[in-house]
Amino acid sequence: MSLFKKKIDTQAPVTPLDEDNDLSLEQRKSRTLWSDAWRRLRKNKLALFGFFWIVFLIIVAATADLWVPQVLGSPTFVDTTMTATLSKTPPSLQHPFGTDNLGRDEMARIIYGGRISLSVGVIAMSISVLIGLIMGISAAYFGGLWDSIIMRITDTFMAFPYILLAIALLAALGPSFINMFLAIGLIGWTSIARVIRSVILQVKENDYVSAARALGANNLRIVLRHILPNSIAPVVVYATMGIGSAILSEAALSFLGLGIQPPTASWGLMISDAQQYLTIAPWLVFIPGLAILLTVLSFTLLGDGLRDAMDVKVN
Repeated sequence: MSLFKKKIDTQAPVTPLDEDNDLSLEQRKSRTLWSDAWRRLRKNKLALFGFFWIVFLIIVAATADLWVPQVLGSPTFVDTTMTATLSKTPPSLQHPFGTDNLGRDEMARIIYGGRISLSVGVIAMSISVLIGLIMGISAAYFGGLWDSIIMRITDTFMAFPYILLAIALLAALGPSFINMFLAIGLIGWTSIARVIRSVILQVKENDYVSAARALGANNLRIVLRHILPNSIAPVVVYATMGIGSAILSEAALSFLGLGIQPPTASWGLMISDAQQYLTIAPWLVFIPGLAILLTVLSFTLLGDGLRDAMDVKVN
C-alpha cells in the first residue's frame, strides 16, 4: 500500500497544457489569443454543433437561388389552378416539409426565411455593436460628466420593455425589411455599451496605456491601438449571442405583422399564417418553430463556447 502511494505521489501533475508539449518554442510564441481560443473552442462539442449549424444555414441560404426554384419551386409563387390539390399537403418525397395553405413548398420558404432571419440578425447586431462601442468607449475613456450623461441615456433605453419599444418604432416607421433591422439595432446597443464600458474602465489603467499617453499618442490612437484590441473579446461573445436574440425579435415582430410582409418568406410570418391550421396541419407551425429554435440555440451555444474559449484564465 505504501509503495502504491509513493508511486502516485511521484507522478508529474497532469495539466491541460500537456497537450502542447509537442509544440516548438517558436510555435508557442507565435500563438495569439484567437488561435488559443480556436484551440479551446474545438473541444466544446456543443459550441461546434452551433458553429456547424450556422455555417450550414449560411451556405444553404446563400446558394438558394441556384437550386431551390428548380428543385422545390418558388417560395412566393401561387399556382391558383393547383392550390386546391396542393393546399396543406403533408411532408412527402416531392415536398419534404409539405406545402402551406396556398400550395407553396414549405421547405423552400424555410430556406428563404433563413436568409431573412440571418440578414436581420447580423445587420441589426452590427448596428447595435457600432452604437454600443461608441457610447461605451466614450463613457469609460473620458469619464466624468460625459460618463454620467451616457449612462443615464442607457438607463432610459433599458427602462422600456425591449419588444414594446421595437413595436413602437415599427409603428412609427412602418413595417419593412429596412425598418426591421433599424428598429432592432437601435434598441439593442445598451447592453453592449455597458459591457464595453466595464472592460475599458479596467484596461485603461494598465501601464501600456499610460506609456502610450506619455509618449504623446492622441486619444484616438490610444483607443484604437491599445484599448480596443484588448477589450473586444467580451463584445464578440455578446454579439454572437445577440444575433440569436435579434433573430428571435424578428420572428416575434413578423408574427405580429410588424416585420416582414407577405409574400416574402419569414419564419415568424409563416407561424402567424399557419396558426389557424394548427390542428389539421401542425407541420406548418412545427417546422418554422424548430428552425427558429435550432438557429437561436446554435448562436447561444456558440457564444457560450466563445466566452469560455476567450477567457485567458482558462488553460
